[in-house]
Amino acid sequence: MLLGTFVPKLDEKGRIILPAKFMGDFEGGVFMTRGQEHCVYLFSRREFEALHERARQASVTGKKGRDFLRMFLSGASEEVPDKQHRVTIPPMLRDYAGLDRELTVIGAGNRAEIWDTAAWNEYYAQAEADFADTDEEVIAGIF
Repeated sequence: MLLGTFVPKLDEKGRIILPAKFMGDFEGGVFMTRGQEHCVYLFSRREFEALHERARQASVTGKKGRDFLRMFLSGASEEVPDKQHRVTIPPMLRDYAGLDRELTVIGAGNRAEIWDTAAWNEYYAQAEADFADTDEEVIAGIF
C-alpha cells in the first residue's frame, strides 16, 4: 500500500527520485499515466495490469467509458527505476500535469500521484476543508 507525502525535485532530465518506501511496489517497473485533477498516476506493474484487465471487460458502447480509456491508456508509459530509484516522467505527462521543479508525490493506496507542488497545495487546501466538513458517507461502507 502506498502512503504518505514526499517532496522530491524534478531534475534537468525530467527525472525524480521515487520515495524509498515505494520501491517494493515499483521494483517490477512503474506505469505512469494521466491522472485526474491534472496529476500523474503511478501504478505498479501488478496494479496496472489488474486495472487494464478490468477495463478490457467494460463495455465499449458508452462514449464516456471509451473517452476515459482513450485518455487513460494513450497517456500511459512504462518506466523502470534506475539504481538510484530515479524514473523519467515523459514530456507529455510533465506538460499535462504542469510539472516544474517543485513536486509533491503522494501515496494514494493502490497508486502514487505526482503533482506540481503549487497545484497540490491549492487542491489540498480545498479538499482538506471538504474533508473536515464531511457529514455523510462518501465511500460506501467505509466512511
